[in-house]
Amino acid sequence: MKNIILIGMPGAGKSTVGVLLAKSMAYDFCDTDLIIQKQQGAPLQEIIDKYGLDGFLRAEEQALLSADLRDTVIATGGSAVFSAAGMESLKRNGVCVYLKVPVEELVRRLTNIRTRGIACKKGETVEDILKERAPYYERYADVTVDCGGHAEDVVGRIMRSVAEISR
Repeated sequence: MKNIILIGMPGAGKSTVGVLLAKSMAYDFCDTDLIIQKQQGAPLQEIIDKYGLDGFLRAEEQALLSADLRDTVIATGGSAVFSAAGMESLKRNGVCVYLKVPVEELVRRLTNIRTRGIACKKGETVEDILKERAPYYERYADVTVDCGGHAEDVVGRIMRSVAEISR
Protein backbone atom coordinates (compact mmCIF):
# COMPACT_ATOMS: atom_id res chain seq x y z
CA MET A 1 0.00 0.00 0.00
CA LYS A 2 1.13 3.54 -0.66
CA ASN A 3 2.06 6.13 1.94
CA ILE A 4 -0.52 8.73 2.90
CA ILE A 5 0.99 12.21 2.85
CA LEU A 6 -0.85 14.87 4.85
CA ILE A 7 -0.42 18.46 3.73
CA GLY A 8 -2.06 21.64 4.94
CA MET A 9 -1.66 24.68 7.11
CA PRO A 10 -0.08 24.63 10.55
CA GLY A 11 -2.95 23.93 12.91
CA ALA A 12 -4.83 21.78 10.38
CA GLY A 13 -4.26 18.69 12.52
CA LYS A 14 -1.75 16.83 10.35
CA SER A 15 0.16 15.38 13.30
CA THR A 16 -2.87 14.72 15.50
CA VAL A 17 -4.97 13.16 12.75
CA GLY A 18 -1.92 11.44 11.31
CA VAL A 19 -1.25 9.41 14.45
CA LEU A 20 -4.90 8.32 14.64
CA LEU A 21 -4.95 7.47 10.93
CA ALA A 22 -1.76 5.42 11.24
CA LYS A 23 -3.25 3.45 14.15
CA SER A 24 -6.48 2.85 12.23
CA MET A 25 -4.61 1.56 9.18
CA ALA A 26 -1.81 -0.30 11.00
CA TYR A 27 0.70 2.03 9.32
CA ASP A 28 3.81 3.68 10.67
CA PHE A 29 3.70 7.42 11.39
CA CYS A 30 6.30 10.03 10.49
CA ASP A 31 6.27 13.77 11.17
CA THR A 32 8.71 15.51 8.83
CA ASP A 33 9.10 18.39 11.30
CA LEU A 34 10.74 15.87 13.65
CA ILE A 35 13.10 14.77 10.86
CA ILE A 36 14.12 18.42 10.37
CA GLN A 37 14.73 18.89 14.10
CA LYS A 38 16.78 15.71 14.32
CA GLN A 39 18.88 16.53 11.25
CA GLN A 40 19.46 20.14 12.36
CA GLY A 41 19.78 19.42 16.09
CA ALA A 42 17.39 22.23 17.04
CA PRO A 43 13.70 23.09 17.35
CA LEU A 44 12.00 24.55 14.27
CA GLN A 45 11.78 28.11 15.58
CA GLU A 46 15.47 28.09 16.46
CA ILE A 47 16.33 26.93 12.92
CA ILE A 48 14.22 29.76 11.47
CA ASP A 49 15.80 32.31 13.82
CA LYS A 50 19.35 31.13 13.08
CA TYR A 51 19.20 30.46 9.32
CA GLY A 52 16.25 32.56 8.19
CA LEU A 53 13.29 31.46 6.11
CA ASP A 54 15.39 30.35 3.13
CA GLY A 55 17.70 28.29 5.34
CA PHE A 56 14.73 26.65 7.01
CA LEU A 57 13.12 25.80 3.67
CA ARG A 58 16.41 24.21 2.49
CA ALA A 59 16.49 22.10 5.67
CA GLU A 60 12.87 21.11 5.12
CA GLU A 61 13.57 20.06 1.54
CA GLN A 62 16.54 17.98 2.72
CA ALA A 63 14.28 16.25 5.26
CA LEU A 64 11.61 15.52 2.64
CA LEU A 65 14.16 14.10 0.21
CA SER A 66 15.66 11.88 2.91
CA ALA A 67 12.30 10.32 3.88
CA ASP A 68 12.39 6.85 2.31
CA LEU A 69 9.22 5.38 3.80
CA ARG A 70 6.68 2.64 3.04
CA ASP A 71 3.24 2.00 4.54
CA THR A 72 3.50 5.23 6.50
CA VAL A 73 1.27 8.19 7.26
CA ILE A 74 3.50 11.22 6.72
CA ALA A 75 2.60 14.53 8.37
CA THR A 76 4.48 17.26 6.53
CA GLY A 77 5.27 20.72 7.74
CA GLY A 78 2.92 23.40 6.45
CA SER A 79 5.62 24.81 4.16
CA ALA A 80 6.65 21.45 2.64
CA VAL A 81 4.68 22.32 -0.50
CA PHE A 82 7.23 25.02 -1.35
CA SER A 83 9.68 22.23 -2.27
CA ALA A 84 8.70 20.81 -5.65
CA ALA A 85 11.51 18.24 -5.43
CA GLY A 86 10.46 17.20 -1.91
CA MET A 87 6.79 16.85 -2.80
CA GLU A 88 7.55 14.92 -5.99
CA SER A 89 9.75 12.57 -3.99
CA LEU A 90 7.01 11.93 -1.43
CA LYS A 91 4.29 11.52 -4.05
CA ARG A 92 6.24 8.82 -5.95
CA ASN A 93 5.00 6.33 -3.38
CA GLY A 94 2.06 8.10 -1.82
CA VAL A 95 -1.36 9.62 -1.96
CA CYS A 96 -1.41 13.28 -0.97
CA VAL A 97 -4.27 14.47 1.26
CA TYR A 98 -4.89 18.18 1.82
CA LEU A 99 -6.39 18.77 5.26
CA LYS A 100 -8.43 21.91 4.62
CA VAL A 101 -9.47 24.14 7.50
CA PRO A 102 -11.36 27.45 7.27
CA VAL A 103 -9.19 30.48 7.97
CA GLU A 104 -11.32 31.47 10.98
CA GLU A 105 -10.64 28.11 12.60
CA LEU A 106 -6.92 28.36 11.83
CA VAL A 107 -6.76 31.78 13.49
CA ARG A 108 -8.46 30.29 16.56
CA ARG A 109 -6.04 27.34 16.68
CA LEU A 110 -2.80 29.24 15.94
CA THR A 111 -2.30 31.43 18.97
CA ASN A 112 1.49 31.03 18.92
CA ILE A 113 2.35 31.86 15.30
CA ARG A 114 5.58 33.70 16.22
CA THR A 115 7.03 30.92 18.41
CA ARG A 116 5.66 27.71 16.90
CA GLY A 117 8.25 27.38 14.15
CA ILE A 118 6.01 28.40 11.27
CA ALA A 119 7.88 29.32 8.10
CA CYS A 120 6.58 32.81 7.34
CA LYS A 121 7.77 36.30 6.64
CA LYS A 122 7.87 38.91 9.38
CA GLY A 123 4.46 40.51 9.89
CA GLU A 124 2.49 37.88 7.96
CA THR A 125 -0.89 36.89 9.35
CA VAL A 126 -2.53 33.47 9.24
CA GLU A 127 -4.68 34.82 6.41
CA ASP A 128 -1.58 35.90 4.45
CA ILE A 129 0.09 32.53 4.93
CA LEU A 130 -3.01 30.61 3.81
CA LYS A 131 -3.49 32.84 0.76
CA GLU A 132 0.08 32.13 -0.36
CA ARG A 133 0.03 28.39 0.36
CA ALA A 134 -3.49 27.34 -0.67
CA PRO A 135 -2.66 27.11 -4.41
CA TYR A 136 0.27 24.81 -3.58
CA TYR A 137 -1.88 22.59 -1.34
CA GLU A 138 -4.47 22.34 -4.10
CA ARG A 139 -1.81 21.58 -6.74
CA TYR A 140 -0.28 18.66 -4.85
CA ALA A 141 -3.49 17.21 -3.36
CA ASP A 142 -4.85 13.97 -4.74
CA VAL A 143 -7.68 14.35 -2.23
CA THR A 144 -8.98 17.31 -0.21
CA VAL A 145 -10.61 16.57 3.15
CA ASP A 146 -12.62 19.00 5.26
CA CYS A 147 -11.13 19.05 8.76
CA GLY A 148 -14.20 20.24 10.63
CA GLY A 149 -15.42 18.12 13.54
CA HIS A 150 -13.65 15.55 15.68
CA ALA A 151 -10.32 14.05 14.67
CA GLU A 152 -11.90 10.58 14.44
CA ASP A 153 -14.40 11.92 11.88
CA VAL A 154 -11.55 13.38 9.83
CA VAL A 155 -9.75 10.01 9.94
CA GLY A 156 -12.88 8.33 8.58
CA ARG A 157 -13.16 10.89 5.76
CA ILE A 158 -9.51 10.38 4.82
CA MET A 159 -9.84 6.59 4.80
CA ARG A 160 -12.95 6.71 2.59
CA SER A 161 -11.40 9.24 0.20
CA VAL A 162 -8.14 7.33 -0.15
CA ALA A 163 -10.01 4.06 -0.68
CA GLU A 164 -12.06 5.66 -3.47
CA ILE A 165 -9.06 6.91 -5.44
CA SER A 166 -7.09 3.69 -4.86
CA ARG A 167 -9.70 1.53 -6.64
